[in-house]
Amino acid sequence: MTDSTPQQLSPSYKLAALDQEFLLGDSTRGVRFQLEFQKADEALRAARVHSTIVVFGTARAREDAPERAGFWYAQARAFGKLASERGGALLDNGEVRENVIATGGGPGIMEAANRGAADAGACSIGFNIALPHEQAPNPYSTPSLTFQFHYFAMRKMHLAMRANALVVFPGGFGTLDELFEILTLRQTRKAPLIPVVLFDEAYWRKIINFDALAEMNMIERGDLDLFRFAESAEETWDCLVAQGLGAAHPCADGGMAP
Repeated sequence: MTDSTPQQLSPSYKLAALDQEFLLGDSTRGVRFQLEFQKADEALRAARVHSTIVVFGTARAREDAPERAGFWYAQARAFGKLASERGGALLDNGEVRENVIATGGGPGIMEAANRGAADAGACSIGFNIALPHEQAPNPYSTPSLTFQFHYFAMRKMHLAMRANALVVFPGGFGTLDELFEILTLRQTRKAPLIPVVLFDEAYWRKIINFDALAEMNMIERGDLDLFRFAESAEETWDCLVAQGLGAAHPCADGGMAP
């Protein structure tokens, strides 16, 4: 029997869970925020993802790009492969997966790291974000672990909360945003002291004068020890291990790092 009376046809009569106009309204923003957290969290738990290695970097690097950009892509791919092989992402025997590659899900360095994980036969995560100029997911993140977020804050939370390590390749505003957020969380002890590696020291030294921040008392000299530099995929892995990579992430069982 179809709804036909004025009362039944009124928007107020729709079940709240089926009323899209209501669900997308201002008053339900908190509900949508919770849903964005819960959907990805349940999928990651179902896949037994206990911890991740987050890889950031420019979306503009391509495999066939000239000079440094092509090198960055190749090394991000190589790192995604070796980290997946050595970190515990390949386990499929009922145990939890550790150090699963996680990226922003887009092209460039993100694609390369997800591709490296796929080369190893491991799962990897893509935390995509809905943008005015639509960002399609790259073809290498695991489909069941490829998510789309509306809220940057919730995306950032998922990137941080299971992270066992952060590897940052050269990038622009978005990469800098993610890098300094993680460094701030570490500096203020709002997140575990996870290893952080910046790839290509010459690039980072050119765009950021880290030493000047310490010299001008904007940060403590010891804050410069919150990260290290590396020049190859193998050296990146070695730097992570030297900084303590491998311990179980203390927040992955339900707590939140940020």
